[in-house]
Amino acid sequence: MFAVIKTGGKQYRVSKDDVIAIEKLEAEAGSTIVFGEVLMLGDQVGAPHVDNAQVTAEVVRQFRDDKVIIFKKRRRKHYRRRNGHRQHLTLVKITDMGVGLAAVAAKPAKAAAAPKVAKEDGAAAKKPAAKKATKKTAEAEA
Repeated sequence: MFAVIKTGGKQYRVSKDDVIAIEKLEAEAGSTIVFGEVLMLGDQVGAPHVDNAQVTAEVVRQFRDDKVIIFKKRRRKHYRRRNGHRQHLTLVKITDMGVGLAAVAAKPAKAAAAPKVAKEDGAAAKKPAAKKATKKTAEAEA
């Protein structure tokens, strides 16, 4: 059985145990991802999506694709521009697909940087040291 999923503005035809490289997703290696935009599942064609269909995958690794050279030239105009680009990608392995799968709890990605809490041992936060006067200001005050 195969499915057609949509992610990162592209469509992919996948089946179980396929390993594909997709647009970068915010997930760490080993975490589980659920794709809810399933356009086709076996012989069921969605309009636009198949209801309650899910495809689950495991993140293998994050990587960058090979460099692509962009070269622009206008003949007889002394115009040449050379540029390079490396796309960020995520390698995923498809683990399961179907209709009405139990919702898989995705492992939480790294939490956003939480604000640091001051120690509660009674120590007050230190105030920044006052700036020292420069020679000119010290002479002007005297």
